[in-house]
Amino acid sequence: MTIKDVAQAANVSVASVSRVLNGHASVTEETRTHILAVMKELRYVPHVGARSLSTSLTNTVGLLLPDLYGEYFSEMIRGIDGAARSRGLHLLVASLHGGADEAAAAIRTMRGRVDGLLVMSPHVDAAFLAQNLPEHLPIVLLNSGAGGGAYPSVSIDNYSAAHAMVEHLAACGHRSIGFITGPAGNFEAQERLRGYRAALAALLPGVREHVFEGDFTEEAGTRVGTALAGSAHRPRAVFAANDMMAIGAQLALQAAGVQVPRDIALAGFDDIPVARYVTPALTTVRVPIAGLGAQALHRLVARIGGRIGAGAAAETLEAQLVVRASSGCPDLNASNRIPRKGD
Repeated sequence: MTIKDVAQAANVSVASVSRVLNGHASVTEETRTHILAVMKELRYVPHVGARSLSTSLTNTVGLLLPDLYGEYFSEMIRGIDGAARSRGLHLLVASLHGGADEAAAAIRTMRGRVDGLLVMSPHVDAAFLAQNLPEHLPIVLLNSGAGGGAYPSVSIDNYSAAHAMVEHLAACGHRSIGFITGPAGNFEAQERLRGYRAALAALLPGVREHVFEGDFTEEAGTRVGTALAGSAHRPRAVFAANDMMAIGAQLALQAAGVQVPRDIALAGFDDIPVARYVTPALTTVRVPIAGLGAQALHRLVARIGGRIGAGAAAETLEAQLVVRASSGCPDLNASNRIPRKGD
Protein backbone atom coordinates (compact mmCIF):
# COMPACT_ATOMS: atom_id res chain seq x y z
CA MET A 1 0.00 0.00 0.00
CA THR A 2 1.46 3.35 -1.05
CA ILE A 3 0.60 7.01 -0.63
CA LYS A 4 -0.74 6.98 -4.20
CA ASP A 5 -3.20 4.22 -3.29
CA VAL A 6 -4.42 6.31 -0.35
CA ALA A 7 -4.84 9.38 -2.56
CA GLN A 8 -6.80 7.41 -5.16
CA ALA A 9 -9.09 5.80 -2.58
CA ALA A 10 -9.71 9.16 -0.87
CA ASN A 11 -10.16 10.95 -4.21
CA VAL A 12 -7.59 13.59 -3.25
CA SER A 13 -4.14 14.53 -4.50
CA VAL A 14 -0.95 12.85 -3.35
CA ALA A 15 0.13 16.27 -2.04
CA SER A 16 -2.93 16.40 0.24
CA VAL A 17 -2.10 13.00 1.73
CA SER A 18 1.51 14.09 2.21
CA ARG A 19 0.42 17.26 4.01
CA VAL A 20 -1.73 15.20 6.39
CA LEU A 21 1.17 12.84 7.11
CA ASN A 22 3.49 15.75 7.87
CA GLY A 23 0.97 17.64 10.03
CA HIS A 24 0.66 20.72 7.83
CA ALA A 25 -1.94 23.24 8.95
CA SER A 26 -3.01 23.99 5.35
CA VAL A 27 -5.34 20.96 5.24
CA THR A 28 -8.94 21.48 6.38
CA GLU A 29 -10.11 19.42 9.33
CA GLU A 30 -12.76 17.75 7.17
CA THR A 31 -10.18 16.65 4.59
CA ARG A 32 -7.76 15.53 7.30
CA THR A 33 -10.42 13.40 8.99
CA HIS A 34 -11.43 11.87 5.65
CA ILE A 35 -7.86 10.98 4.65
CA LEU A 36 -7.06 9.51 8.08
CA ALA A 37 -10.21 7.37 7.89
CA VAL A 38 -9.15 6.04 4.47
CA MET A 39 -5.65 5.28 5.81
CA LYS A 40 -7.19 3.30 8.66
CA GLU A 41 -9.50 1.42 6.32
CA LEU A 42 -6.62 0.53 3.99
CA ARG A 43 -4.30 -0.20 6.93
CA TYR A 44 -1.77 2.16 5.42
CA VAL A 45 1.45 2.62 7.42
CA PRO A 46 3.84 5.44 6.35
CA HIS A 47 7.27 4.25 5.22
CA VAL A 48 9.53 5.88 7.81
CA GLY A 49 12.66 5.45 5.73
CA ALA A 50 11.11 7.08 2.67
CA ARG A 51 9.80 9.98 4.74
CA SER A 52 13.26 10.49 6.26
CA LEU A 53 14.80 10.68 2.79
CA SER A 54 12.24 13.23 1.61
CA THR A 55 12.34 15.43 4.71
CA SER A 56 15.97 14.87 5.82
CA LEU A 57 14.57 14.15 9.30
CA THR A 58 14.44 10.92 11.29
CA ASN A 59 11.76 12.09 13.77
CA THR A 60 14.07 10.73 16.46
CA VAL A 61 16.01 12.57 19.17
CA GLY A 62 18.97 11.20 21.08
CA LEU A 63 19.27 11.26 24.86
CA LEU A 64 22.60 10.70 26.61
CA LEU A 65 22.47 10.28 30.40
CA PRO A 66 25.18 9.37 32.92
CA ASP A 67 23.03 6.46 34.14
CA LEU A 68 19.59 4.91 33.64
CA TYR A 69 19.21 3.45 37.13
CA GLY A 70 17.14 5.05 39.87
CA GLU A 71 14.09 7.25 40.27
CA TYR A 72 15.84 10.44 39.20
CA PHE A 73 16.65 9.16 35.72
CA SER A 74 13.32 7.38 35.29
CA GLU A 75 11.57 10.69 36.09
CA MET A 76 13.84 12.54 33.66
CA ILE A 77 13.12 10.04 30.87
CA ARG A 78 9.40 10.18 31.66
CA GLY A 79 9.33 13.95 31.16
CA ILE A 80 11.32 13.82 27.93
CA ASP A 81 9.38 10.88 26.52
CA GLY A 82 6.01 12.50 27.22
CA ALA A 83 7.06 15.73 25.51
CA ALA A 84 8.53 13.77 22.57
CA ARG A 85 5.48 11.57 22.04
CA SER A 86 3.19 14.61 21.99
CA ARG A 87 5.18 15.73 18.94
CA GLY A 88 5.33 12.35 17.23
CA LEU A 89 9.02 11.91 18.07
CA HIS A 90 10.91 8.84 19.23
CA LEU A 91 13.78 8.58 21.72
CA LEU A 92 17.13 6.87 21.26
CA VAL A 93 18.64 6.57 24.76
CA ALA A 94 22.18 5.72 25.85
CA SER A 95 23.86 5.77 29.26
CA LEU A 96 27.42 6.95 29.83
CA HIS A 97 29.02 4.90 32.60
CA GLY A 98 32.57 5.53 31.39
CA GLY A 99 34.60 8.65 30.76
CA ALA A 100 34.94 11.15 27.93
CA ASP A 101 35.89 8.46 25.39
CA GLU A 102 32.61 6.63 25.95
CA ALA A 103 30.66 9.88 25.66
CA ALA A 104 32.40 10.62 22.36
CA ALA A 105 31.63 7.10 21.10
CA ALA A 106 27.95 7.50 22.03
CA ILE A 107 27.71 10.77 20.12
CA ARG A 108 29.32 9.13 17.08
CA THR A 109 26.80 6.30 17.31
CA MET A 110 23.92 8.81 17.28
CA ARG A 111 25.25 10.55 14.14
CA GLY A 112 22.81 10.25 11.25
CA ARG A 113 20.20 8.53 13.41
CA VAL A 114 18.80 11.53 15.29
CA ASP A 115 17.66 15.05 14.48
CA GLY A 116 19.07 16.46 17.71
CA LEU A 117 20.68 15.54 21.03
CA LEU A 118 19.86 16.01 24.70
CA VAL A 119 22.98 15.48 26.81
CA MET A 120 23.57 15.19 30.55
CA SER A 121 27.14 14.16 31.24
CA PRO A 122 29.90 15.28 33.61
CA HIS A 123 32.40 14.71 30.80
CA VAL A 124 30.83 17.18 28.38
CA ASP A 125 32.14 20.72 28.18
CA ALA A 126 32.42 23.28 25.38
CA ALA A 127 35.80 21.98 24.18
CA PHE A 128 34.55 18.37 24.13
CA LEU A 129 31.47 19.31 22.11
CA ALA A 130 33.46 21.38 19.64
CA GLN A 131 35.66 18.35 19.00
CA ASN A 132 33.03 15.61 18.91
CA LEU A 133 29.64 17.08 17.99
CA PRO A 134 28.68 16.67 14.30
CA GLU A 135 28.40 20.02 12.56
CA HIS A 136 24.91 21.54 12.54
CA LEU A 137 23.44 18.85 14.85
CA PRO A 138 21.16 20.68 17.35
CA ILE A 139 21.95 19.99 21.00
CA VAL A 140 20.58 21.02 24.41
CA LEU A 141 22.50 20.34 27.62
CA LEU A 142 20.89 19.27 30.90
CA ASN A 143 22.36 20.50 34.21
CA SER A 144 25.70 21.24 32.65
CA GLY A 145 28.31 23.87 33.31
CA ALA A 146 29.08 24.00 29.58
CA GLY A 147 25.86 25.82 28.64
CA GLY A 148 25.32 29.54 28.18
CA GLY A 149 27.98 29.90 25.48
CA ALA A 150 27.72 28.20 22.13
CA TYR A 151 25.27 25.58 23.43
CA PRO A 152 21.87 26.03 25.08
CA SER A 153 21.20 24.45 28.45
CA VAL A 154 18.37 23.85 30.91
CA SER A 155 19.25 23.45 34.58
CA ILE A 156 18.49 24.48 38.13
CA ASP A 157 20.55 26.70 40.42
CA ASN A 158 22.19 23.95 42.47
CA TYR A 159 24.32 26.42 44.42
CA SER A 160 21.41 28.54 45.67
CA ALA A 161 19.31 25.46 46.45
CA ALA A 162 22.07 23.89 48.57
CA HIS A 163 22.65 27.22 50.31
CA ALA A 164 18.92 27.42 51.15
CA MET A 165 18.94 23.90 52.62
CA VAL A 166 21.82 24.73 54.96
CA GLU A 167 19.95 27.90 55.97
CA HIS A 168 16.94 25.74 56.86
CA LEU A 169 19.00 23.29 58.92
CA ALA A 170 20.70 26.17 60.76
CA ALA A 171 17.28 27.74 61.42
CA CYS A 172 16.23 24.43 62.99
CA GLY A 173 18.97 25.00 65.55
CA HIS A 174 21.50 22.52 64.14
CA ARG A 175 24.99 23.94 64.64
CA SER A 176 27.01 21.01 63.29
CA ILE A 177 25.97 20.18 59.72
CA GLY A 178 27.61 17.52 57.58
CA PHE A 179 27.45 17.01 53.82
CA ILE A 180 27.59 13.86 51.66
CA THR A 181 29.10 14.75 48.30
CA GLY A 182 28.21 13.55 44.83
CA PRO A 183 30.68 12.07 42.34
CA ALA A 184 33.98 13.86 41.80
CA GLY A 185 33.93 15.87 38.60
CA ASN A 186 30.13 16.10 38.47
CA PHE A 187 29.01 19.70 37.87
CA GLU A 188 25.81 19.44 39.93
CA ALA A 189 27.64 17.79 42.82
CA GLN A 190 30.32 20.49 42.79
CA GLU A 191 27.73 23.28 42.86
CA ARG A 192 25.85 21.69 45.76
CA LEU A 193 29.07 21.29 47.74
CA ARG A 194 29.96 24.90 46.97
CA GLY A 195 26.54 26.05 48.22
CA TYR A 196 26.94 24.01 51.42
CA ARG A 197 30.36 25.46 52.16
CA ALA A 198 29.32 29.04 51.40
CA ALA A 199 26.24 28.81 53.64
CA LEU A 200 28.21 27.20 56.46
CA ALA A 201 30.84 29.95 56.32
CA ALA A 202 28.19 32.69 56.25
CA LEU A 203 25.77 31.31 58.86
CA LEU A 204 28.02 29.35 61.22
CA PRO A 205 31.46 30.99 61.02
CA GLY A 206 34.15 29.02 62.76
CA VAL A 207 32.12 25.79 62.80
CA ARG A 208 34.03 22.86 61.33
CA GLU A 209 32.60 21.33 58.17
CA HIS A 210 31.99 17.58 57.97
CA VAL A 211 32.28 16.39 54.36
CA PHE A 212 31.71 12.71 53.56
CA GLU A 213 32.51 11.21 50.17
CA GLY A 214 29.58 9.94 48.12
CA ASP A 215 28.63 9.15 44.53
CA PHE A 216 24.85 9.70 44.30
CA THR A 217 24.07 6.01 45.05
CA GLU A 218 22.07 4.57 47.92
CA GLU A 219 25.07 2.38 48.76
CA ALA A 220 27.24 5.46 49.35
CA GLY A 221 24.64 6.84 51.75
CA THR A 222 24.49 3.50 53.54
CA ARG A 223 28.26 3.54 54.03
CA VAL A 224 28.18 7.04 55.49
CA GLY A 225 25.15 6.23 57.67
CA THR A 226 26.86 3.12 59.06
CA ALA A 227 30.00 5.11 59.86
CA LEU A 228 27.99 7.88 61.52
CA ALA A 229 26.05 5.39 63.64
CA GLY A 230 29.30 4.18 65.20
CA SER A 231 30.82 7.62 65.66
CA ALA A 232 30.82 9.48 68.96
CA HIS A 233 31.39 12.81 67.19
CA ARG A 234 28.81 12.78 64.42
CA PRO A 235 27.28 16.08 63.25
CA ARG A 236 23.81 17.04 64.46
CA ALA A 237 22.46 17.17 60.89
CA VAL A 238 23.56 15.71 57.56
CA PHE A 239 22.66 17.12 54.15
CA ALA A 240 23.13 14.62 51.31
CA ALA A 241 23.73 15.85 47.75
CA ASN A 242 20.83 13.71 46.54
CA ASP A 243 17.86 11.82 47.97
CA MET A 244 19.17 8.32 47.26
CA MET A 245 22.19 8.90 49.51
CA ALA A 246 20.02 10.51 52.19
CA ILE A 247 17.67 7.51 52.16
CA GLY A 248 20.60 5.07 52.29
CA ALA A 249 22.01 6.94 55.29
CA GLN A 250 18.61 7.05 56.98
CA LEU A 251 18.05 3.30 56.65
CA ALA A 252 21.56 2.52 57.97
CA LEU A 253 21.18 4.85 60.93
CA GLN A 254 17.79 3.42 61.86
CA ALA A 255 19.08 -0.14 61.53
CA ALA A 256 21.78 0.76 64.08
CA GLY A 257 19.24 2.21 66.50
CA VAL A 258 19.98 5.88 65.73
CA GLN A 259 16.69 7.77 65.48
CA VAL A 260 16.02 10.38 62.80
CA PRO A 261 15.58 13.25 63.53
CA ARG A 262 15.89 12.91 67.33
CA ASP A 263 19.53 11.80 67.26
CA ILE A 264 20.52 13.18 63.86
CA ALA A 265 18.59 15.24 61.30
CA LEU A 266 18.72 14.42 57.59
CA ALA A 267 18.03 16.24 54.33
CA GLY A 268 18.39 15.37 50.66
CA PHE A 269 18.14 16.89 47.21
CA ASP A 270 15.85 16.22 44.16
CA ASP A 271 12.55 15.16 45.82
CA ILE A 272 12.31 11.84 44.01
CA PRO A 273 8.87 10.21 44.51
CA VAL A 274 10.00 7.84 47.30
CA ALA A 275 11.30 10.74 49.45
CA ARG A 276 7.83 11.45 50.84
CA TYR A 277 7.13 7.81 51.70
CA VAL A 278 10.15 6.92 53.86
CA THR A 279 9.67 7.25 57.63
CA PRO A 280 10.26 9.94 58.67
CA ALA A 281 9.54 11.67 55.36
CA LEU A 282 12.60 13.34 53.88
CA THR A 283 13.22 17.08 53.87
CA THR A 284 14.65 17.88 50.46
CA VAL A 285 15.01 20.29 47.55
CA ARG A 286 12.25 19.74 45.02
CA VAL A 287 13.65 19.70 41.51
CA PRO A 288 11.08 19.60 38.68
CA ILE A 289 12.82 16.54 37.23
CA ALA A 290 10.24 15.57 34.61
CA GLY A 291 9.62 19.24 33.83
CA LEU A 292 13.35 19.80 33.38
CA GLY A 293 13.45 17.02 30.79
CA ALA A 294 10.30 18.23 29.03
CA GLN A 295 11.60 21.80 28.80
CA ALA A 296 14.90 20.58 27.36
CA LEU A 297 12.97 18.63 24.71
CA HIS A 298 10.93 21.76 23.86
CA ARG A 299 14.15 23.72 23.42
CA LEU A 300 15.63 21.01 21.22
CA VAL A 301 12.55 20.84 18.97
CA ALA A 302 12.74 24.62 18.53
CA ARG A 303 16.37 24.36 17.46
CA ILE A 304 15.64 21.49 15.08
CA GLY A 305 12.94 23.63 13.47
CA GLY A 306 15.21 26.65 13.28
CA ARG A 307 12.70 28.67 15.29
CA ILE A 308 13.45 32.28 16.17
CA GLY A 309 14.52 32.62 19.80
CA ALA A 310 15.95 29.09 19.96
CA GLY A 311 19.44 30.35 20.71
CA ALA A 312 22.22 29.27 23.04
CA ALA A 313 20.85 30.82 26.22
CA ALA A 314 21.13 29.06 29.57
CA GLU A 315 17.68 28.58 31.13
CA THR A 316 17.37 28.08 34.87
CA LEU A 317 14.25 26.53 36.41
CA GLU A 318 13.09 27.16 39.96
CA ALA A 319 13.68 24.70 42.78
CA GLN A 320 11.68 24.53 46.01
CA LEU A 321 12.60 23.74 49.59
CA VAL A 322 10.27 21.01 50.89
CA VAL A 323 10.36 20.64 54.67
CA ARG A 324 9.31 17.29 56.13
CA ALA A 325 9.91 15.49 59.41
CA SER A 326 13.51 14.30 58.84
CA SER A 327 15.08 17.72 59.45
CA GLY A 328 13.63 18.01 62.94
CA CYS A 329 11.49 21.13 62.59
CA PRO A 330 8.69 20.47 60.10
CA ASP A 331 6.57 23.25 61.57
CA LEU A 332 8.82 25.86 59.97
CA ASN A 333 7.02 27.29 56.95
CA ALA A 334 9.89 26.77 54.52
CA SER A 335 8.15 25.10 51.57
CA ASN A 336 8.88 28.07 49.32
CA ARG A 337 10.58 28.71 46.03
CA ILE A 338 14.33 29.16 46.14
CA PRO A 339 15.41 32.42 44.43
CA ARG A 340 17.60 31.84 41.43
CA LYS A 341 20.73 33.88 40.79
CA GLY A 342 19.68 37.34 39.73
CA ASP A 343 16.19 37.15 41.31
